[in-house]
Amino acid sequence: MCALLWFVCHTAGMPSPATDAPRPAVPTARARARAALIGDIKDEARRQLAEAGAAGLSVRAVARALGMAPSATYRYFPSREDLLTALIIDAYDSLGAAAEQAEAAVARPDHVGRFVAIGRAVRAWALAHPAEYALVYGSPVPGYRAPQDTVGPATRVTVLLAGVLQDGWAAGVVTSPADDPPVSRALKAELARLAEFVPGVPVAVLVKGLVAWTQLFGLVNFELFGQFQNTIDDPTELADQSLRLMARFMGFADAG
Repeated sequence: MCALLWFVCHTAGMPSPATDAPRPAVPTARARARAALIGDIKDEARRQLAEAGAAGLSVRAVARALGMAPSATYRYFPSREDLLTALIIDAYDSLGAAAEQAEAAVARPDHVGRFVAIGRAVRAWALAHPAEYALVYGSPVPGYRAPQDTVGPATRVTVLLAGVLQDGWAAGVVTSPADDPPVSRALKAELARLAEFVPGVPVAVLVKGLVAWTQLFGLVNFELFGQFQNTIDDPTELADQSLRLMARFMGFADAG
């Protein structure tokens, strides 16, 4: 098999993975210094984000804290909006990576376990990064409009959840009772774009998936923003119960 792969690569004029594969380019000292400085700027911005919130974030204040001239900082982030966008993308990517790693550790046939793992990872990440979670799931930042660059990172958790729902439906472990509320033509049209991510899944099941998605982040918001105060001191067990109830609500027959 290895000899055949070598032969195909060479006769096709392609590099052999064993001998001719191009080595990854080594970043120059200048590129490494630039990346390190951008990292310092974003780290300081996150620190100020935790103290003053997104509305209080200032590129000049970040530059001052780092001992830099504002003009030097603006070379990397031309505006406050650019800095906010970088922080938002980083937050979504960090959250998405945490959820993906947790979901990947669960056996593929365990659909409920995969869903619960995603939910637990979202909650754990939010509790560990409250300021960044508030930036992406809290109140909108006045005057800021997120560019298209944020869309891909923002959908990582959603796509992951949709994949679990689709896999469950394909495996026959998600049911769609006949007495589910009917879905109007208007709502079906609204969901047409989202339905592309879960081909074959009935709209009624997709609606339940959307409800569970909003319930997951609503649960995290309640905990993170203090809405459980004087009610529940440690919502960990409630969170796990909620995730399993959400799985049952979506129609997973193995949700218990």
